[in-house]
Amino acid sequence: MAELSVERRTRARGRRPATPTSPAHRSLVVTPAVVAHRGASGYRPEHTLDAYRLAIRMGVDDIELDLVATKDGVLVARHEAELSVTTDVADHPELADRRTRRRLDGVERDGWFVEDFTLAELKRLAARERHPELRPGSATYDRTAGIPTFNEVLAMVHAESVRAGRTVGVMAELKHAAHHDTLGLPMDRALLADLRRHGLDHPRSRVTVMSFEPTVLRRLARQTTIPLVQLLDDADRTPPDLRAAGDRTTYGDLCTAEGLATIDEYADGIGPRSTLVLPRDADGACGDPSGLVRAAHRLWLTVHVWTLRLENRYLPTNLRGPGGPADPGDLAAEARLLLGAGVDGLITDHPDLLLDLLDERSPGVHRTPAPRTPVTTSLGA
Repeated sequence: MAELSVERRTRARGRRPATPTSPAHRSLVVTPAVVAHRGASGYRPEHTLDAYRLAIRMGVDDIELDLVATKDGVLVARHEAELSVTTDVADHPELADRRTRRRLDGVERDGWFVEDFTLAELKRLAARERHPELRPGSATYDRTAGIPTFNEVLAMVHAESVRAGRTVGVMAELKHAAHHDTLGLPMDRALLADLRRHGLDHPRSRVTVMSFEPTVLRRLARQTTIPLVQLLDDADRTPPDLRAAGDRTTYGDLCTAEGLATIDEYADGIGPRSTLVLPRDADGACGDPSGLVRAAHRLWLTVHVWTLRLENRYLPTNLRGPGGPADPGDLAAEARLLLGAGVDGLITDHPDLLLDLLDERSPGVHRTPAPRTPVTTSLGA
């Protein structure tokens, strides 16, 4: 399917209006960033070099990736430590004995876990689409790519930056940091080693490190000057590292003026779930933004909101289009509401559509010197 315009791909009938009544708030940056969530994951299996490369060639400002550690301490790009949802590990009979049950961030899980595999063993696996029922086009690329290391991603981003004539940013999220600490695999140490290998451990490197866990971010704040972002989930949830330590502080607590002041002690920004900025009512519809962005900006904390997706399943009910969960809704309208709230970055599975939107808002601002890569293109090295 060729790249389509925002208007065609998000046109829907019968939606309730989603026009905020509160005045718009300005971002801290001239042009808000478009960040590719796990790469261009609306079009390719997530966390593959192909997904990252496609996003860069679309013209994104940054790619976002999640990091977990192997048994031998190598950081690799996976959304979480469990492998069965996004790889073909279950199709390897020689690995059947690695299946186990484990408590991960307070939740009992069944499957195969990255920390039980060396890097050499992980390299035998192939990636696959997480949601084939929603993204059958992406699923056609199943088993065409493997699991990249952080080191490989950084090398690819450098090569693509040279190719494009512009510096592409990397927003790296440390997953299950406290869990890795208990395994003797401190993620901050491995992260800084990789960054220093590439000469990227400095504030001008365009690398940002994120986590839902304050503990690892506080440690990093004492070791590096790269920007740090505290991710924020649903207000009633507790960061897994704090919960494990018996601390009952919730993400909602961190969204208060006092909580944001605490975050300001160690981080440079926040990364809230979109519903913390655009709350939804009992029917799942969104309207006026909360005061979170304004409160963060008072402390000069940047705000990168996650995750914007095209499919009806993920959108507020008043922005959904006709059809079922996999059909397109009005992603552009959600993005406009978030931009009106003053966010500094939009983290999305469909970066091409948001780049089109920002081009419409700021004509003459060219993000990439070359035409964007159509989503049908097969990418080489």
